[in-house]
Amino acid sequence: MPSRIERDTMGEIAVPAEHHWGAQTQRSFENFRIGTEKMPREIITAFAFLKEGCARANAEFGKLTARQADTVAAVCREIRAGEWDGEFPLAVWQTGSGTQTNMNVNEVIAHLAAERGVPLHPNDQVNASQSSNDTFPSALHIAAALAVERGVLPAAQRLSETLARLERENEDIIKIGRTHLQDATPLRFSQEISGWRELVDAPCRMLRAALEELRRLAIGGTAVGTGLNAPGGFDAAVCAALTELTGTAFVPDENKFHALTSKDALVFAHGALKALAANLMKIANDVRWYASGPRCGLGEIHIPENEPGSSIMPGKVNPTQCEAVTMTAVQVMGNDAAIGFAASQGNFQLNVFLPVCAQDFLQSARLLTDVCDSFRVHCMDGLTADRERMERNLHNSLMLVTCLTPEIGYERAAQAAKKALREGTTLREAVLSLGLMDGAAFDAAVRPEKMV
Repeated sequence: MPSRIERDTMGEIAVPAEHHWGAQTQRSFENFRIGTEKMPREIITAFAFLKEGCARANAEFGKLTARQADTVAAVCREIRAGEWDGEFPLAVWQTGSGTQTNMNVNEVIAHLAAERGVPLHPNDQVNASQSSNDTFPSALHIAAALAVERGVLPAAQRLSETLARLERENEDIIKIGRTHLQDATPLRFSQEISGWRELVDAPCRMLRAALEELRRLAIGGTAVGTGLNAPGGFDAAVCAALTELTGTAFVPDENKFHALTSKDALVFAHGALKALAANLMKIANDVRWYASGPRCGLGEIHIPENEPGSSIMPGKVNPTQCEAVTMTAVQVMGNDAAIGFAASQGNFQLNVFLPVCAQDFLQSARLLTDVCDSFRVHCMDGLTADRERMERNLHNSLMLVTCLTPEIGYERAAQAAKKALREGTTLREAVLSLGLMDGAAFDAAVRPEKMV
């Protein structure tokens, strides 16, 4: 493979001629051949926003010329558009500060700028007024905030809208409730669906609250939080540029010593992602229980039949979208544990578990975005109630006896329910047989529509 010689403070190293990275990227590429996970695309995009914002601010403070800043901005726009994706090959499992990815971005920008007739040094100019110790945490917050704003929240909102439609369409259905996997008192199917809808909406409110903290950036803290080599006001200028570029109101973290060492905002935001994952698991489990069958399960709802369910049992169709939701939820919960552990490991002036935080947070956001849409399109949009089965189960339930306790008392009501279960009769037959009520009184009292 043709190569060229690049130099850094450690000496010379051969770099593939067709690529635009430099010596520090190459060293990382060779020294960290660990796993298959590469730095998430969202982090590279976030760096492209950040480097453009820093170039604008550096031009404002006289550290770059207007031409230099404009060239950096042009390259960053191309990076965000995905034109140079092959130039960012580094593994997640690298230095814990993400220094090598910061330098990967700096080197690529510098090489592409040089090809346009604007020589830039990756450290002295592209990285001017910055340190990896404040850029990577900033890029991490930018990527996380945008993933939540542009991905998770809109996808969850679309799912919530489908659930709201199902509420309206099923308002007239009364069905039996269940607690502890046992029969309970009735409710409207729309009421149950409203619970599912709120299981989506509530974590979204939590995510919106978390965004306020994610929008606080470490930029301007440089190496240890003191802001060494960055001009006063640099952080505010960068955040103003980022706000204009992204449409999201980023602000400087007022305490840079906190911003470089703590990942609490990420833990808090991922906790809301975990809450959404937990609630989606609950909805998916409800749906597959209610759709169980087709003849020997609950069978109270029908969901779309998307693909064959068995390689050996002809005609079998499984609730595969529900299973995808629950597997996604498990992964998100695992990621939450990893992020929590990583966030606890800050030492002195820096946390050095940043790439794994980036990998896991952005995977969770990506999975939840995709699975909300997949579950909606391939399952919930086509969900229908089996009204006949729901009606039969409702009137076959012994827990309708609950509405008789004001009339005959708890102990006599329990006696009637147990007699009906033991003898395989209806609740009405058991009550009349025990002489607890006459038929007219029973019919007047047992009115499911008055129990909801």
